[in-house]
Amino acid sequence: METKRIQEIAELFDIDGKVAAVAPMGQGLINDTFKVAVEGGRRAYVLQRINDKIFRDVNVLQRNIEVVTSHIRAKLEEAGESDVDRKVLTPVFLKDGSRSWVRTDEGVWRMTVLIPDAVTITEVTPESSYDTGRAIGQFEKMLVDVPETLGETIPDFHNMELRSRQLKEAAQTNPVGRMADEEVRRIYDFLQQYDSQMCKAERMHREGLLPKRICHCDAKVANILFDRDGKVLCVIDLDTLMPSFVFSDLGDFLRTAANTVEEDDPAVEKVAFRMDIFKAFIKGYLETAGSFLTEVEIENIPYGVALFPYMQAVRFFADYINGDTYYKTAYPEHNLVRTRNQVALFKAALAHADEMASYVRSLISSR
Repeated sequence: METKRIQEIAELFDIDGKVAAVAPMGQGLINDTFKVAVEGGRRAYVLQRINDKIFRDVNVLQRNIEVVTSHIRAKLEEAGESDVDRKVLTPVFLKDGSRSWVRTDEGVWRMTVLIPDAVTITEVTPESSYDTGRAIGQFEKMLVDVPETLGETIPDFHNMELRSRQLKEAAQTNPVGRMADEEVRRIYDFLQQYDSQMCKAERMHREGLLPKRICHCDAKVANILFDRDGKVLCVIDLDTLMPSFVFSDLGDFLRTAANTVEEDDPAVEKVAFRMDIFKAFIKGYLETAGSFLTEVEIENIPYGVALFPYMQAVRFFADYINGDTYYKTAYPEHNLVRTRNQVALFKAALAHADEMASYVRSLISSR
């Protein structure tokens, strides 16, 4: 795409001046991102082309972000925080003030103010996991009283009952004949043993025991912005922001961060669950989120941790049975390898369930 056209799109937004330069920014897998500098401007901007094949309702996506960032800004100002502009994302609206996004022939675009002198990190360590847990907990805490009901940017994103039905339908229809394989049947039988247990979040919600909250739903170290002194500034990448169970943040983070190998590593004997990462993240998370979580949410933290490798195993496995129609694969058994990996992580998480529960209780009792 020509730079001149990107500049023209950037100037549809209410920025401080004429665009001086645009340059690619980051290596995002979903959205295309550009840094926008303006002539003589005191601030720069981030222009993104939204992947509307994934986020199909851009109105819901952007409205969620507008509501949440406005609410967080008000909370920070009320608390007397300094440097508020660096502690919350700021959407930029179109020149006519109508909305924070625009559709052109080249796609759907949005803009935010660039937060200066900020960095992201990707290394998962106990220290970065603690910071992430604390930041995510604080993020959720600030949003417990959002006055507006938010929409789901990806409907049923973390709905285990739906994922369970999808697996059963795949096994029943068996479109490419893979259920004939002995290992496939064995994995299917194993996953079915835990089906009811892993679907209990939805049941508890229907019974009024488990609330849905505004969650990030893509919690990871790389989605926390730090200043150059290593202090947390804010949570970023808010596309998956939506109502969910808190397990969507803590469970999904630990699914990747606490695994000793990558999710598609075929060496399942190397898969283990890192309790040091769990303890660091949960310590930080409960320091901020512990003030609003219910007893049911707290006591089910080990369940939430085990839920996400189980859910991902189900998703990879259903896709394998269906003939690899959803996830990109590099070789014929890629989704089966991913399934084995996540099943091993699920087993490892279950083996640590009592230890996790004991650690959580120790944190709560010491407050």
